[in-house]
Amino acid sequence: MLLKQRYIQNHRDFIREYDRAAGKIDPELKGSGPSRAQYFRWLSGALTGLPYPHHLRVLEKMFPEWAAPQLFEPYSESIGFVSKPQAVTSTQPTPENEELVRIYPTRASVPYAVWNELIHSVSTRMDVLVFSGQFLVEQYDILPVVRAKARNGVKFRFLVGNQQSPAVVQRGVEEGTTGGLEGRVQMMRRYLRRVSELSGVEVRTHGTILYNSIYRFDDQALINGHAYGALAGESPVLHLRRSDDGPMWSHYMDSFERVWKLAEQEK
Repeated sequence: MLLKQRYIQNHRDFIREYDRAAGKIDPELKGSGPSRAQYFRWLSGALTGLPYPHHLRVLEKMFPEWAAPQLFEPYSESIGFVSKPQAVTSTQPTPENEELVRIYPTRASVPYAVWNELIHSVSTRMDVLVFSGQFLVEQYDILPVVRAKARNGVKFRFLVGNQQSPAVVQRGVEEGTTGGLEGRVQMMRRYLRRVSELSGVEVRTHGTILYNSIYRFDDQALINGHAYGALAGESPVLHLRRSDDGPMWSHYMDSFERVWKLAEQEK
């Protein structure tokens, strides 16, 4: 609605105005606008969370009367009327609430569109720490994405379980799938062999206790906690966005790096 009021009719017009505002903040932000696909996701009303912080800075410069979150709220009034922006709280954001996009009660409740968008929007790196993670292949068809993005320089690191390790065997017993988890781990390792020889794709196996499954997509991550006796799909998920000095992001990414150092190269 705000774009229509300003006669911004297409992606090209938007980028022109975006760059104009970005140049007033920081010349280096010029050219950092959304791709055509991202732009239409912004307009769709189906965007999960908010765009990257640098996008939000520029948008607030473009629309100074509005706080960035308000720009992505649903609009249901007539086309000739835009309500006044709601009063913005004076409470200063903290690193904690800047990081947390959303909490999902279970992994199964994370919408398909969220996973799909995060996977397909990766432009720099994707890190995965799991025992199996088989659903990434069978539900989200991630292997073709890995192949295509690896050719464009995206880095992938997969940490999967060693099905013979005591931690994997014990986890299967605790979740009531004796032998089942080991089979899923083997299947995932088999899937990943199809891409493990690609430049930029690294696969390692580990036998550490899996306190959390970690799925990092550039500067966003889904953290799937685990509970004794419950399947991973039944446990809550934190959707995090990286922020300057954010304690939660560092906490989980440091955990990934510790496991990565202990893990063995997949054979």
